Amino acid sequence: MAPSKVGSSVREEKVNFFCLVDLHAITVYQDPEELRRQTRSLAAVLFAAGLHPDKSTVFVQSHVAAHAESCWVLNCVTPMGWLERMTQFKDKSSRQESVSAGLFDYPVLMAGDILLYDSHEVPVGDDQRQHVELARDIAIRFNRIYGDTFVVPEPMIPEIGARVMGMNDPTVKMSKSFAHIRGHAVRMLDEPREIERTIKRAVTDSGSEIAFSDDPEKAGVNNLLGIYKVITDKLQDEVIADFADARGYGDLKSRVAEVVIDALSPIQERYYEFMDDPAELDRMLARGAESAAAVATPKMDEIKQRVGFTLPQF
Repeated sequence: MAPSKVGSSVREEKVNFFCLVDLHAITVYQDPEELRRQTRSLAAVLFAAGLHPDKSTVFVQSHVAAHAESCWVLNCVTPMGWLERMTQFKDKSSRQESVSAGLFDYPVLMAGDILLYDSHEVPVGDDQRQHVELARDIAIRFNRIYGDTFVVPEPMIPEIGARVMGMNDPTVKMSKSFAHIRGHAVRMLDEPREIERTIKRAVTDSGSEIAFSDDPEKAGVNNLLGIYKVITDKLQDEVIADFADARGYGDLKSRVAEVVIDALSPIQERYYEFMDDPAELDRMLARGAESAAAVATPKMDEIKQRVGFTLPQF
Protein backbone atom coordinates (compact mmCIF):
# COMPACT_ATOMS: atom_id res chain seq x y z
CA MET A 1 0.00 0.00 0.00
CA ALA A 2 1.32 3.43 -0.94
CA PRO A 3 0.34 6.86 0.34
CA SER A 4 -1.35 9.28 -1.98
CA LYS A 5 -0.63 12.96 -1.58
CA VAL A 6 -4.06 14.08 -2.70
CA GLY A 7 -2.89 17.61 -3.21
CA SER A 8 -2.52 21.13 -2.00
CA SER A 9 -5.78 22.83 -1.17
CA VAL A 10 -6.99 26.10 -2.69
CA ARG A 11 -7.74 27.63 0.67
CA GLU A 12 -6.15 30.86 1.89
CA GLU A 13 -2.98 29.12 2.99
CA LYS A 14 -1.68 25.99 1.29
CA VAL A 15 -2.68 22.82 3.13
CA ASN A 16 -1.23 19.42 2.22
CA PHE A 17 -3.26 16.24 2.48
CA PHE A 18 -1.64 12.79 2.67
CA CYS A 19 -4.06 9.90 2.35
CA LEU A 20 -3.18 6.32 3.33
CA VAL A 21 -5.20 4.55 0.68
CA ASP A 22 -6.51 1.41 2.37
CA LEU A 23 -9.66 1.45 0.20
CA HIS A 24 -7.42 1.21 -2.85
CA ALA A 25 -5.42 -1.56 -1.19
CA ILE A 26 -8.34 -4.01 -1.12
CA THR A 27 -8.79 -3.99 -4.91
CA VAL A 28 -6.70 -7.13 -4.48
CA TYR A 29 -7.07 -9.44 -1.48
CA GLN A 30 -5.37 -8.31 1.73
CA ASP A 31 -5.05 -10.28 4.93
CA PRO A 32 -7.04 -8.11 7.39
CA GLU A 33 -4.50 -8.15 10.20
CA GLU A 34 -1.63 -7.51 7.80
CA LEU A 35 -3.52 -4.59 6.23
CA ARG A 36 -4.00 -3.02 9.65
CA ARG A 37 -0.31 -3.51 10.42
CA GLN A 38 0.79 -2.05 7.10
CA THR A 39 -1.51 0.95 7.50
CA ARG A 40 0.06 1.85 10.84
CA SER A 41 3.53 1.07 9.49
CA LEU A 42 3.07 3.41 6.54
CA ALA A 43 1.77 6.15 8.84
CA ALA A 44 4.85 5.70 11.02
CA VAL A 45 7.13 6.01 7.97
CA LEU A 46 5.44 9.24 6.87
CA PHE A 47 5.64 10.82 10.31
CA ALA A 48 9.24 9.62 10.70
CA ALA A 49 10.13 11.12 7.33
CA GLY A 50 9.14 14.53 8.63
CA LEU A 51 5.42 15.06 8.09
CA HIS A 52 4.16 16.95 11.12
CA PRO A 53 0.46 16.86 12.03
CA ASP A 54 0.52 20.62 12.67
CA LYS A 55 1.55 21.26 9.06
CA SER A 56 0.23 18.30 7.06
CA THR A 57 -3.02 16.35 7.25
CA VAL A 58 -2.17 12.64 7.35
CA PHE A 59 -5.16 10.31 7.50
CA VAL A 60 -6.49 6.88 6.58
CA GLN A 61 -8.77 6.88 3.54
CA SER A 62 -11.46 4.63 5.05
CA HIS A 63 -11.70 6.93 8.11
CA VAL A 64 -13.28 9.67 5.96
CA ALA A 65 -16.56 8.38 4.52
CA ALA A 66 -16.70 11.05 1.82
CA HIS A 67 -14.04 9.20 -0.17
CA ALA A 68 -16.21 6.14 -0.78
CA GLU A 69 -19.33 8.28 -1.24
CA SER A 70 -17.73 10.54 -3.81
CA CYS A 71 -16.51 7.55 -5.78
CA TRP A 72 -20.07 6.36 -6.40
CA VAL A 73 -21.29 9.76 -7.58
CA LEU A 74 -18.25 10.25 -9.82
CA ASN A 75 -18.77 6.73 -11.23
CA CYS A 76 -22.07 7.92 -12.58
CA VAL A 77 -20.49 10.63 -14.74
CA THR A 78 -17.45 8.58 -15.83
CA PRO A 79 -17.75 6.69 -19.14
CA MET A 80 -16.45 3.12 -19.02
CA GLY A 81 -14.36 3.85 -22.10
CA TRP A 82 -12.24 6.28 -20.10
CA LEU A 83 -11.40 3.54 -17.59
CA GLU A 84 -10.74 0.91 -20.25
CA ARG A 85 -7.93 3.09 -21.60
CA MET A 86 -6.06 3.27 -18.28
CA THR A 87 -2.66 1.69 -18.80
CA GLN A 88 -2.16 0.60 -15.18
CA PHE A 89 -5.42 -1.37 -15.28
CA LYS A 90 -4.35 -3.05 -18.51
CA ASP A 91 -1.00 -3.97 -16.99
CA LYS A 92 -2.30 -5.23 -13.65
CA SER A 93 -5.30 -7.08 -15.07
CA SER A 94 -3.07 -8.91 -17.56
CA ARG A 95 -1.18 -10.46 -14.63
CA GLN A 96 -4.26 -11.65 -12.69
CA GLU A 97 -6.62 -14.55 -13.30
CA SER A 98 -9.54 -12.71 -11.69
CA VAL A 99 -10.01 -8.94 -11.92
CA SER A 100 -12.28 -7.14 -9.46
CA ALA A 101 -14.60 -4.29 -10.35
CA GLY A 102 -12.67 -2.34 -7.71
CA LEU A 103 -9.43 -2.65 -9.68
CA PHE A 104 -11.21 -1.41 -12.81
CA ASP A 105 -12.75 1.48 -10.85
CA TYR A 106 -9.58 2.35 -8.93
CA PRO A 107 -8.94 5.62 -10.84
CA VAL A 108 -12.39 7.04 -10.02
CA LEU A 109 -11.78 6.55 -6.31
CA MET A 110 -8.45 8.32 -6.80
CA ALA A 111 -10.26 11.15 -8.56
CA GLY A 112 -12.50 11.50 -5.51
CA ASP A 113 -9.42 11.57 -3.26
CA ILE A 114 -8.18 14.56 -5.24
CA LEU A 115 -11.37 16.48 -6.00
CA LEU A 116 -12.81 16.42 -2.48
CA TYR A 117 -10.07 18.80 -1.35
CA ASP A 118 -10.27 21.34 -4.19
CA SER A 119 -6.69 20.39 -4.97
CA HIS A 120 -4.82 22.68 -7.32
CA GLU A 121 -1.58 20.66 -7.33
CA VAL A 122 -1.14 16.90 -7.14
CA PRO A 123 2.48 15.75 -6.76
CA VAL A 124 2.80 12.38 -8.52
CA GLY A 125 5.32 10.18 -10.25
CA ASP A 126 5.20 10.03 -14.02
CA ASP A 127 3.32 6.71 -13.89
CA GLN A 128 0.38 8.45 -12.16
CA ARG A 129 0.05 11.26 -14.70
CA GLN A 130 -2.78 9.47 -16.51
CA HIS A 131 -4.78 9.10 -13.29
CA VAL A 132 -4.56 12.83 -12.54
CA GLU A 133 -5.55 13.59 -16.14
CA LEU A 134 -8.60 11.36 -15.63
CA ALA A 135 -9.47 13.31 -12.46
CA ARG A 136 -9.28 16.49 -14.57
CA ASP A 137 -11.61 15.00 -17.18
CA ILE A 138 -14.09 13.88 -14.52
CA ALA A 139 -14.03 17.32 -12.85
CA ILE A 140 -14.63 19.08 -16.17
CA ARG A 141 -17.47 16.72 -17.11
CA PHE A 142 -19.15 17.05 -13.69
CA ASN A 143 -18.83 20.85 -13.79
CA ARG A 144 -20.38 20.93 -17.24
CA ILE A 145 -23.35 18.79 -16.19
CA TYR A 146 -24.04 20.11 -12.70
CA GLY A 147 -22.36 23.50 -12.53
CA ASP A 148 -19.04 24.74 -11.20
CA THR A 149 -18.20 22.37 -8.34
CA PHE A 150 -14.62 21.12 -8.62
CA VAL A 151 -11.24 22.72 -9.05
CA VAL A 152 -9.53 21.15 -12.07
CA PRO A 153 -6.24 19.83 -10.66
CA GLU A 154 -2.78 19.90 -12.21
CA PRO A 155 -0.21 17.09 -11.91
CA MET A 156 3.11 18.22 -10.44
CA ILE A 157 5.85 15.94 -11.79
CA PRO A 158 9.52 16.57 -10.93
CA GLU A 159 12.08 16.51 -13.72
CA ILE A 160 14.33 14.13 -11.79
CA GLY A 161 13.00 11.32 -9.61
CA ALA A 162 9.53 11.22 -11.18
CA ARG A 163 10.11 7.60 -12.13
CA VAL A 164 12.63 5.62 -10.08
CA MET A 165 13.58 2.48 -11.96
CA GLY A 166 14.26 -1.01 -10.70
CA MET A 167 17.80 -1.79 -9.58
CA ASN A 168 17.67 -5.19 -11.25
CA ASP A 169 16.10 -3.82 -14.44
CA PRO A 170 16.43 -0.07 -15.11
CA THR A 171 13.87 -0.30 -17.93
CA VAL A 172 11.09 -1.13 -15.43
CA LYS A 173 9.71 1.26 -12.80
CA MET A 174 10.58 0.41 -9.20
CA SER A 175 7.28 -0.95 -7.96
CA LYS A 176 5.70 -2.74 -5.04
CA SER A 177 4.36 -5.21 -7.62
CA PHE A 178 7.91 -6.54 -7.91
CA ALA A 179 8.83 -6.03 -4.25
CA HIS A 180 9.11 -9.81 -3.76
CA ILE A 181 12.11 -9.90 -6.13
CA ARG A 182 15.27 -9.40 -4.11
CA GLY A 183 17.44 -6.65 -5.54
CA HIS A 184 14.59 -4.89 -7.34
CA ALA A 185 14.03 -2.05 -4.87
CA VAL A 186 15.44 -0.23 -1.88
CA ARG A 187 12.80 -0.18 0.83
CA MET A 188 12.48 2.52 3.46
CA LEU A 189 13.10 0.04 6.27
CA ASP A 190 15.85 -2.05 4.70
CA GLU A 191 18.92 -2.52 6.87
CA PRO A 192 22.10 -0.75 5.70
CA ARG A 193 23.72 -3.99 4.59
CA GLU A 194 20.72 -4.86 2.42
CA ILE A 195 20.62 -1.36 0.91
CA GLU A 196 24.31 -1.56 0.06
CA ARG A 197 23.88 -5.01 -1.44
CA THR A 198 20.95 -3.94 -3.62
CA ILE A 199 22.62 -0.81 -4.97
CA LYS A 200 26.01 -2.43 -5.56
CA ARG A 201 24.29 -5.12 -7.64
CA ALA A 202 22.30 -2.56 -9.65
CA VAL A 203 22.33 -3.21 -13.39
CA THR A 204 24.32 -0.63 -15.35
CA ASP A 205 26.12 -1.10 -18.71
CA SER A 206 29.51 -2.08 -20.10
CA GLY A 207 30.84 1.50 -20.16
CA SER A 208 32.40 3.64 -17.46
CA GLU A 209 31.23 7.23 -18.09
CA ILE A 210 29.27 8.71 -15.19
CA ALA A 211 26.92 11.24 -16.76
CA PHE A 212 23.23 11.91 -17.30
CA SER A 213 22.25 10.67 -20.75
CA ASP A 214 19.22 10.05 -22.98
CA ASP A 215 20.85 6.86 -24.25
CA PRO A 216 18.66 3.87 -23.26
CA GLU A 217 21.87 1.91 -22.66
CA LYS A 218 22.68 4.33 -19.82
CA ALA A 219 19.34 3.82 -18.04
CA GLY A 220 20.97 2.20 -15.01
CA VAL A 221 23.51 4.99 -14.55
CA ASN A 222 20.79 7.62 -15.05
CA ASN A 223 18.71 5.92 -12.36
CA LEU A 224 21.55 5.93 -9.82
CA LEU A 225 22.43 9.56 -10.58
CA GLY A 226 18.77 10.56 -10.29
CA ILE A 227 18.50 8.94 -6.86
CA TYR A 228 21.69 10.70 -5.74
CA LYS A 229 20.43 14.04 -7.07
CA VAL A 230 17.07 13.82 -5.31
CA ILE A 231 18.54 12.76 -1.97
CA THR A 232 21.35 15.33 -1.93
CA ASP A 233 19.17 18.07 -3.44
CA LYS A 234 22.03 19.11 -5.71
CA LEU A 235 21.98 20.57 -9.19
CA GLN A 236 22.77 18.26 -12.08
CA ASP A 237 26.19 19.84 -12.67
CA GLU A 238 27.00 19.49 -8.97
CA VAL A 239 26.11 15.81 -9.07
CA ILE A 240 28.45 15.19 -12.00
CA ALA A 241 31.20 17.18 -10.25
CA ASP A 242 30.85 14.91 -7.20
CA PHE A 243 31.83 11.95 -9.38
CA ALA A 244 34.65 13.63 -11.30
CA ASP A 245 37.20 11.56 -9.40
CA ALA A 246 35.21 8.32 -9.48
CA ARG A 247 36.96 5.24 -10.81
CA GLY A 248 33.98 3.72 -12.58
CA TYR A 249 30.57 2.43 -11.65
CA GLY A 250 31.79 0.77 -8.47
CA ASP A 251 32.51 4.18 -6.96
CA LEU A 252 29.16 5.49 -8.23
CA LYS A 253 27.26 2.67 -6.55
CA SER A 254 29.20 2.99 -3.30
CA ARG A 255 28.49 6.71 -2.99
CA VAL A 256 24.82 6.33 -3.90
CA ALA A 257 24.49 3.60 -1.29
CA GLU A 258 26.18 5.84 1.27
CA VAL A 259 23.81 8.79 0.78
CA VAL A 260 20.75 6.51 0.75
CA ILE A 261 21.80 4.85 4.01
CA ASP A 262 22.59 8.22 5.61
CA ALA A 263 19.20 9.59 4.56
CA LEU A 264 17.21 6.59 5.76
CA SER A 265 18.96 5.91 9.07
CA PRO A 266 17.32 8.74 11.11
CA ILE A 267 13.95 7.99 9.48
CA GLN A 268 14.22 4.35 10.51
CA GLU A 269 15.14 5.30 14.06
CA ARG A 270 12.08 7.56 14.38
CA TYR A 271 9.90 4.93 12.68
CA TYR A 272 10.54 2.38 15.41
CA GLU A 273 9.80 4.97 18.06
CA PHE A 274 6.39 5.57 16.50
CA MET A 275 5.71 1.84 16.13
CA ASP A 276 6.51 1.34 19.82
CA ASP A 277 3.59 3.65 20.71
CA PRO A 278 0.61 2.51 18.58
CA ALA A 279 -1.87 4.43 20.73
CA GLU A 280 -0.13 7.72 19.93
CA LEU A 281 0.07 6.75 16.25
CA ASP A 282 -3.67 6.07 16.19
CA ARG A 283 -4.31 9.38 17.95
CA MET A 284 -2.34 11.25 15.28
CA LEU A 285 -4.26 9.49 12.51
CA ALA A 286 -7.57 10.25 14.21
CA ARG A 287 -6.59 13.90 14.36
CA GLY A 288 -5.76 13.79 10.66
CA ALA A 289 -9.07 12.15 9.80
CA GLU A 290 -10.95 14.81 11.74
CA SER A 291 -9.13 17.57 9.85
CA ALA A 292 -9.68 15.86 6.50
CA ALA A 293 -13.37 15.26 7.20
CA ALA A 294 -13.80 18.95 8.09
CA VAL A 295 -12.95 19.68 4.43
CA ALA A 296 -14.25 16.59 2.65
CA THR A 297 -17.68 16.28 4.32
CA PRO A 298 -18.93 19.80 3.38
CA LYS A 299 -17.62 19.19 -0.14
CA MET A 300 -19.55 15.93 -0.28
CA ASP A 301 -22.67 17.75 0.87
CA GLU A 302 -22.17 20.23 -1.97
CA ILE A 303 -21.83 17.33 -4.44
CA LYS A 304 -25.05 15.78 -3.12
CA GLN A 305 -26.88 19.07 -3.50
CA ARG A 306 -25.60 19.46 -7.06
CA VAL A 307 -26.88 16.05 -8.19
CA GLY A 308 -30.26 16.49 -6.48
CA PHE A 309 -29.98 14.43 -3.30
CA THR A 310 -31.91 15.55 -0.25
CA LEU A 311 -29.68 15.97 2.77
CA PRO A 312 -30.72 14.32 6.06
CA GLN A 313 -32.20 16.58 8.70
CA PHE A 314 -31.32 15.57 12.24
